[in-house]
Amino acid sequence: MTDTTPSPVTVVLATGNAGKVREMQAMLAPLGYRVRPQSEFDFEQPPETGETFIENAIIKARAAAAATGLPAIADDSGLEVAALGGAPGVRSARYAGEHGDDAANNAALLQALDGQRQRQARFRCVCVCLRHASDPAPLIAQGVWPGRIMTEARGTQGFGYDPLFLPVGEQRTAAELPAEDKNRMSHRGQAVQALVTQLRIEPLRG
Repeated sequence: MTDTTPSPVTVVLATGNAGKVREMQAMLAPLGYRVRPQSEFDFEQPPETGETFIENAIIKARAAAAATGLPAIADDSGLEVAALGGAPGVRSARYAGEHGDDAANNAALLQALDGQRQRQARFRCVCVCLRHASDPAPLIAQGVWPGRIMTEARGTQGFGYDPLFLPVGEQRTAAELPAEDKNRMSHRGQAVQALVTQLRIEPLRG
């Protein structure tokens, strides 16, 4: 008997962040997509020169699709703190200078907010999907997660600014939430869910 089960469609995820890969795989697997991180391929990640999350996400997705020949998904996300005029924003991953140094970024944020009573903040995420490198109409989805910045870190489950971020209506920081709760609530979860809705209407082809 012939197996008519369709093969999973492979998509390259334009990030080397293991936390993002796990989250994205969990949310896209039910749709029949297999996520491969860009770290499995040999190409240089382009500089994030965009001034907005959308621009940076498209830059990353286009580079990944061009290098691999696969459909590509990229996200750009960051923390926007009201008292800091929206900073760190697109510079969230390199707020302390070196890209991806979570401990240094968290320390820099706490220092910037030292003595500040206004601690409202929000995570913002933009997800972009390109069918190929020259795709003229990428799928774009966004999500926002409001909350506030704590005065000290709590929790070990997340990454980035998660230990300092207390979502609206929660007693637990983002780093104390179980993965399934965070995937459902977070800015990235919202953006990916919005992208999934678009992919149900316009599925990628293997």
